[in-house]
Amino acid sequence: MKKIFLSLAFILALMNSCKEKTQDKMGEATEAVKYEMSDAADTTAARVDNAIETGAAKVEEVAKDVKDEHK
Repeated sequence: MKKIFLSLAFILALMNSCKEKTQDKMGEATEAVKYEMSDAADTTAARVDNAIETGAAKVEEVAKDVKDEHK
């Protein structure tokens, strides 16, 4: 009887230990995903800014060509 209770206590302690490790890993994974999403958002913002600047330069160039053609 004593061995059964000790075995159950050991199993419960082991399960609790694994649960804490899993929670720690989930916390680390959450932080990693947060960092990756932040990095992806920054990269996307930089690409959009670059596309806007490039598009604006092309529009200005075409507008200048049209203006020169109508002189």
